[in-house]
Amino acid sequence: MSLPSKDQGIGAVILVGCLLGIVVYFWLVFFSPWSLLILQLTGFIAVGGILGIGAWIGWTMATTPPPKPIEEIEKEIEEEKSEEKTEEKTGEELEK
Repeated sequence: MSLPSKDQGIGAVILVGCLLGIVVYFWLVFFSPWSLLILQLTGFIAVGGILGIGAWIGWTMATTPPPKPIEEIEKEIEEEKSEEKTEEKTGEELEK
């Protein structure tokens, strides 16, 4: 029998921690005098997290410059190719 790897050990700790979290949350929601507050906090955190991600996406879209049109990119590529051909011809003339 081999010893578990470090990843397996971390996975086991995460598993046990999450199961304990479920039990504690269950107790807080159903048997605690603070159950309404716990539900309100849970709902706020869930909705706030989703809206926060939406706000981050909106900020990113609003502050990112638009991409260049494909036609402009194609034109730049053609110009680079023509410059390379010109440089090759110049190099061939120097060799002669």
